[in-house]
Amino acid sequence: MESSGISVIHALLFCACLLIPSRGLSHPHQIQKHVAFFVFGDSLFDAGNNKYINTTDQRANFWPYGETFFGHPTGRFSDGRLIPDFIAEYAKLPFLPPYLQPGSNQLTYGANFAFAGAGALDETNQGKVINLNTQLTYFKNMEKLLRQKLGDEAAKKILLEAVYLISIGSNDYLSGYFTNSSVLQSYPQKLYRHMVIGNLTVIIKEIYKKGGRKLGVLSLGPLGCIPAMKAIKKPGTGECIEEASEQAKLHNKALSKVLQKLESKLKGFKYSMFDFYTTVEDRIGNPSKYGFKEGKTACCGSGPYRALVDCGGKGTMKEYELCSNVREYVFFDGGHPTDKANQEMAKLLWSGTHNITGPYNLKELFA
Repeated sequence: MESSGISVIHALLFCACLLIPSRGLSHPHQIQKHVAFFVFGDSLFDAGNNKYINTTDQRANFWPYGETFFGHPTGRFSDGRLIPDFIAEYAKLPFLPPYLQPGSNQLTYGANFAFAGAGALDETNQGKVINLNTQLTYFKNMEKLLRQKLGDEAAKKILLEAVYLISIGSNDYLSGYFTNSSVLQSYPQKLYRHMVIGNLTVIIKEIYKKGGRKLGVLSLGPLGCIPAMKAIKKPGTGECIEEASEQAKLHNKALSKVLQKLESKLKGFKYSMFDFYTTVEDRIGNPSKYGFKEGKTACCGSGPYRALVDCGGKGTMKEYELCSNVREYVFFDGGHPTDKANQEMAKLLWSGTHNITGPYNLKELFA
């Protein structure tokens, strides 16, 4: 058993790690507490974990990814920042490095476990990606390390006050369109949807068991309207793949009900569900309303909607096109938003009204 002296040292270490200088304060000795931030999910949130796994073919560690904000590729599937980057900024945190990046040891700020191509189901892109269950394992490993470094009480406080953000599910429904996977076709749609949400629910409950009380979740976007889907299924028509978008709608409706049930059953559990579907759909259909010129064609790639050949030309075809002004586009490549679009959506997730981000927004969860 630890002595009381060691416990005091752990508490002091915790306070020192968790307090950072506050911006704009007149008194030099004033300090401000920060809340840890843990990110799980897929390529919408992957800050570069894809760079460190050899099995995946879903990488963004080459030009022109990262061309604007960072000036070099970081592994993010965008020309610049992702939604979690902006959320970290709003919460006065540093950008969370990918968990697999060597030397990522700023434990008290949180971590980004997200991996491109990941699904809620282990079978989605199996053997090629870090799936959601494995991301949970990474989180549990980090939780143990926190306890070792700071002591049980300090670690418990960090995990209890932390915000957890998840974007998962798109690949579970899209894998059947882009790969030869037959998992989706093996089950009735309702049962398959139940499996996807069931796995996600298990992960949420496991995070809760480890102390997580404040959760942010992105709904699925209009899957049938992303440039890559239209390029492979309806090139030249401009039409969305209604079946895929309908699956996303049904998933979102079912997920909303599950989160409401969890809130009523799990003591202290609060959540924010961001209507990613409507937010993206509106920018695809009405780009000029939000300061864009193009909502249906990607900035980078080639073929129909610049989405048939990969951005960066790393596939079998090497030639690709790159738009001259990325800030005019909603999508950077066939399935991922630009820095500007991510920023707009992050603002809504952070402080949007409860009809778009509810029942809490992330600013309220971080408070």
